[in-house]
Amino acid sequence: MKRASLQFHPALENLPVYQPGRPIDEVARELGLNSASIIKLASNENPLGPSPRAVAAMRDALASLHLYPDGNAFHLKRKLAASLGVEPANLVLGNGSNEVLELVGHALMAPGTEVVVSEFCFAVYPIVTKLCGAELVTVPAREFGHDLGTMLAAVTPRTRVMFVANPNNPTGTLASAADVSRLIEAMPPHVLLVMDEAYIEFLDAPQDLLPLMRSGDRPNLLFTRTFSKIHGLAGARIGYGIGHPDTIAALEKIRQPFNINSVAQAGALAALDDRAHVEQTRRNNAEGLRFFEREFAGAGIEFIPSSANFILARVGDGARVFEAMQHEGVITRPMGIYKLPAWLRITVGTPAENARCLAALRRALGRG
Repeated sequence: MKRASLQFHPALENLPVYQPGRPIDEVARELGLNSASIIKLASNENPLGPSPRAVAAMRDALASLHLYPDGNAFHLKRKLAASLGVEPANLVLGNGSNEVLELVGHALMAPGTEVVVSEFCFAVYPIVTKLCGAELVTVPAREFGHDLGTMLAAVTPRTRVMFVANPNNPTGTLASAADVSRLIEAMPPHVLLVMDEAYIEFLDAPQDLLPLMRSGDRPNLLFTRTFSKIHGLAGARIGYGIGHPDTIAALEKIRQPFNINSVAQAGALAALDDRAHVEQTRRNNAEGLRFFEREFAGAGIEFIPSSANFILARVGDGARVFEAMQHEGVITRPMGIYKLPAWLRITVGTPAENARCLAALRRALGRG
């Protein structure tokens, strides 16, 4: 086969590639398993599925798929803004919150600029940084979480963006409200602080930073959130950013037209009305976390207490344990890509899925 002689962008030479959790059908084909017998606890998806209201609304939207979606998502932005107590001008929608993170890169990053992240950060941050030719400044973690004081000290005149996921993915750690407030107060105005809040809805008492957005006093602050987790719409790909109107206007210039399809818009609109589904998801998650923490403690398995919808467990050889569990039809997430090769990330499932996962893990560790 002839090799391509095209001159690709030099940033692609060493660009890391995002590795998602393995799909059920792929594992079934590879291992000769019945896909119906496989459970996936790898990608922090909602084990209860989407809201029934969202499913019904998305089904109704199918009849108009011959029409382009509302490129400005007028109705969704208005309802989302009302639910958050902000204005539509404070919102930008993305094909998942990942797209919003990429918009930040295109708007602010360039060769010669810097981006500050924590040691164990979401994989998309380094990808976006390197794609845009900026330099990644990685600050060592503190107890697997963000060392916000040291991250702030790493800011230079060349810094353009700092990413802070809170709760953090992949570790599930939560920075204190006091530390977050100090970071926001001290952030130089030339640096955009991106607070990635993909898992904020799983917290019992989340820090409410939205008053800072309502006041309009923080043009260098952006929150990113998603419908993928608490609302169970990962397959619809819809997330959003909350920021100062000037920042949002800059991101809107870069956003692709029609980036949120009509089915996703319909599902998200309906999901916002289904508080019962959100509360049921939160209860299931809290009970699942308590289950894993109790069982891991009893079995002597080290874990990191989590504030998200997943938990990290030290299993020795994460890749080996992942493979062994996969052969039993339980898909988890080895953490080698995050430089945590001894750890396995397990998404909280239903009670039955959690019990099955624990049993498979015990067998993989020789404790079954």
